[in-house]
Amino acid sequence: MSAFEEIVTAPDERLRTECAPIEKIDNKVRLLAKRMLEDMYATEGVGLAAPQVGELVQLVVIDVDYADGKRSPYVLINPRVVVADGDEVVGSEGCLSFPGITVQVSRPSHVVVEALDLDGDLMRYEARNNLLAVCLQHEIDHLHGITMLDHLSPARRVAAMRDYQEAKAAGALPGDTSTE
Repeated sequence: MSAFEEIVTAPDERLRTECAPIEKIDNKVRLLAKRMLEDMYATEGVGLAAPQVGELVQLVVIDVDYADGKRSPYVLINPRVVVADGDEVVGSEGCLSFPGITVQVSRPSHVVVEALDLDGDLMRYEARNNLLAVCLQHEIDHLHGITMLDHLSPARRVAAMRDYQEAKAAGALPGDTSTE
């Protein structure tokens, strides 16, 4: 199965599901993280959450530096936002689970996240006014059944869903985006 086929796309109910915490970091978790990173890179994403590949566990992979040609991935297990503050910033977001569209989402400009890494060590990530801040919030939302469309007004959500359905019908694949 190709990376494009592995990505779960809306309206799949797994994208609306609260994910279970990972109790034990074992080979299964490591293999899932590896597969998710491969899928993320293959689809040219900068983040991917486990439910987006059909696994309902709290695991996220992120690499916002990949756009610069170097790989510097983060693997976050059981991540939780401990601080989300600062000015609200509106930015264009795409999602591998909603191919063919981007939407304008408002999010806090500053975020602090705690998560375990693959060695079970507690890590703390802090980001302000950058792609990492957006990506951390976007991917952690996925673990709680929240998608980028949930941040839109009802009218904008309906319009975005219509645009998504049209893009998907036209053959949009995960990683394809358009400008809003």
